Amino acid sequence: MNLLFKPIKWLLTSSLLLSISLLSGCSNLVVLDPKGPVAGIQKDLILLSIFFMLFIIIVVYILFTIIVVKYRERKEQSDYEPPEQEGSTLLEIIWTAIPILIVIALSIPTVKAIYALDKAPVESADKEPLVIHATSVNWKWIFSYPEENIETVNYINIPSDRPILFKLTSADSMTSFWVPALGGQKYAMAGMQNELFLEADKPGVFEGRNANFNGEGFNDQVFRVKALTDENYEDWVKGIQEEAPKLSLKQYDKLMLTGHSKAKTFSSTHLRWVDHAKDAEYATNVRERLGESTSHNKTSKEKPNKVQNNENKHSQHD
Repeated sequence: MNLLFKPIKWLLTSSLLLSISLLSGCSNLVVLDPKGPVAGIQKDLILLSIFFMLFIIIVVYILFTIIVVKYRERKEQSDYEPPEQEGSTLLEIIWTAIPILIVIALSIPTVKAIYALDKAPVESADKEPLVIHATSVNWKWIFSYPEENIETVNYINIPSDRPILFKLTSADSMTSFWVPALGGQKYAMAGMQNELFLEADKPGVFEGRNANFNGEGFNDQVFRVKALTDENYEDWVKGIQEEAPKLSLKQYDKLMLTGHSKAKTFSSTHLRWVDHAKDAEYATNVRERLGESTSHNKTSKEKPNKVQNNENKHSQHD
């Protein structure tokens, strides 16, 4: 009995120490500290999957220990020869059924979560989503507010407690739009459009980035998300519409050049000229026309250390 108990005791002790070490670092795991309902659903699914798999591992190790201890070779039975067996229909059914049941058990909550995330969060389904077009360009993010006629580069301000519908596309390479505190990532590709619902529970500042490697500037293709109260958001929109310059076609074409960019704000959008979800070659044609090699060196000098330290005066409106 002691021989059986010691391996189990060691296993439980190791699991406890592992759990403590993981939980002690949860403050740095943004995905496990959700700031919105979308991220909350995904966190619950992640934890359910982890605990379910840990349960399976523990059961397997316990059964393994029992079999090793109970059926080990003993000195007093050194001449014992087990009878030959060709198979067991019952055992084969059991070890075939168990994996099927495991897959079903994990699939049901996963499918429910996938369908739930394809629409606005239930908590705010009665509110009209704010539409923001997110366009990726090597190595920057351009955000367009068609309803407010505002365009920003490398930062977005959003109202809290209201669903945000991001329409994702890319002007060149495939990227992945990700704000870990608010929800999971989704791909942005030239010539097509994906949609992603996110929402912030309350005001705050969150980090976003491209989560798909797309070249040497990938690491700094980041942006800042600032969730504001409804009143502060309306004040920001009004201030941008009154003070920010209009976006010209020449300025927008320069943004198509490969390189980084500081945060910028405009009181008009590029959507009147081009929709990259329908025109996948626009950025390529602009680069050929402007001369990529010359412009690239100039644009790359704008590489930011941190997006929030480079915002212009318009992005500071609350």
